[in-house]
Amino acid sequence: MKHWTEFGLRNRNRPPLSARERVTEIPAGLAARVAPRQKLLADPLEGVRAGDGLQPGLYPLHATGVSTQPMLDAALALLNALDEEQRNRLCFPIDADEWRTWLNIHINLFRHGVMLEDLPPATRELAIALMRATLSARGFQQARDIMRINGLLAALTKRPDEFGEWPYFLSFFGQPSKEEPWGWQLDGHHLNINCVIIGDQMVMTPTFMGSEPCSIDAGPMAGTHVFAQEERAGLDMIRSLEEQQAATAILRPSIHPDDLPEDMQHPFDGRMVGGAFKDNARIDYEGIRGGDLSDAQRRLLVSLIGTYVGWSRDGHAGVKMQHVQEHIDETCFSWMGATGDGGPFYYRVHSPVVLIEFDHHPGVVFENKVPSPHHVHSLVRAPNGGDYGIDLLRQHHERYDHSHGDHRPHRH
Repeated sequence: MKHWTEFGLRNRNRPPLSARERVTEIPAGLAARVAPRQKLLADPLEGVRAGDGLQPGLYPLHATGVSTQPMLDAALALLNALDEEQRNRLCFPIDADEWRTWLNIHINLFRHGVMLEDLPPATRELAIALMRATLSARGFQQARDIMRINGLLAALTKRPDEFGEWPYFLSFFGQPSKEEPWGWQLDGHHLNINCVIIGDQMVMTPTFMGSEPCSIDAGPMAGTHVFAQEERAGLDMIRSLEEQQAATAILRPSIHPDDLPEDMQHPFDGRMVGGAFKDNARIDYEGIRGGDLSDAQRRLLVSLIGTYVGWSRDGHAGVKMQHVQEHIDETCFSWMGATGDGGPFYYRVHSPVVLIEFDHHPGVVFENKVPSPHHVHSLVRAPNGGDYGIDLLRQHHERYDHSHGDHRPHRH
């Protein structure tokens, strides 16, 4: 396997497409990829499901005992530092469709809110503080490293309008408050975080993290490595399976382009079935069930899930993991690709309350046509109405009467 520094750069002669200014004249090939996604927005937001309907009752509105005050404090500090025009660009209603238009490619097709690059450094640090308050230490480090690697791409490609550390767009939904639901979104190349807060409950799905490249060995960023834990957790899981178990879990032995149908080589999604705009996707369970694993294998499966749930702050990650373990016997693990060192692969973990995807991609910046560990996409969702707090928000509005402009319980 070649190191990414041995690959040439792709598409050097194509016209630049901005990561900052909204691209209105979309090249025909890209438009053909984007248009089907836009059509998906016409359907009401309900959630990812297996089968024809959503599984109800999975996300009760309840107290967790884990404070969301640090996120509220960080959000209010940022709001207070912005002027009126910036606040108007930043803020959307809690149920705005802009939640659904995040997209992990580097080109600005749908972005909204305030671009971090436009903020003075001190104000930008307040936005970073909101990320730090929401993510775990490891999740925050990985998110910031993804942004820094995107900055490295600007230097490597000599296309500073397409890449950079700071062309990431922050939006608020609802008014940050102890009583009312609110949330925030960060949208940019390889980093898309959606966070909803209702009381002391927090939902941080869908969240997408990716990078190209993933490991920096020289220069100012030497020692930067992303997705090592996610990659290792998947390999540990597949290698723990007995022969018959592996035969059930492995859907395809290779993700080489010559071995895959065209619909498994989408330039945005690769093998992923739950990517951007797929908020209502029907995704059937595949692979081996947790109930068919040994105790040791189930512990590896729980640990794998914890690697992704652990992107969010520790207390709320613990609450989510309790929820995950209630459904561990129903949780399916599936795999495509190599199981040896260095080979490209894809895996999925899918239960009623969590969907995880990890995928090695071919080069987009670099000229490698075969997927490699140098380009990773990964995703976490909460099926059956968990994403964007859909079901929690429904319950909140059923429980509380907002017609008087305050927060009163409904009378029955």
